[in-house]
Amino acid sequence: MAERLATLTLATMAILLAGCDDPPVISGDPKRGRSEIHALGCGACHEIAGIRGALGRVGPPLLAVGRQAYIAGILPNTPDNLVAWLQNPPAIDPETAMPDLGLTVGQAQDIAAYLHTLRGSWP
Repeated sequence: MAERLATLTLATMAILLAGCDDPPVISGDPKRGRSEIHALGCGACHEIAGIRGALGRVGPPLLAVGRQAYIAGILPNTPDNLVAWLQNPPAIDPETAMPDLGLTVGQAQDIAAYLHTLRGSWP
């Protein structure tokens, strides 16, 4: 437990110290990710920059998710963590309202790549 906490703390510090100006490199295609987000209907629950009609209010707005320090308030916002979260949110937080959409690793990487480009202002 202490080892996991130390790893999470170091990952968080790395994110904060690295600055938020440059998106991390993610092995995914942001264009495909944007298309996947639209096709999956993620905008029914989230407001998402760059996605027409994505004005949902069930989940948090994803207007500047690339600048957030944490995913779902519990995971440092790293590419690997975002991919893991997208693949199966309830496995990470059983109380989340976000469902397991059955994404493949490739789909999750593409969506993560798009989301990490969203660096606008917070609402």
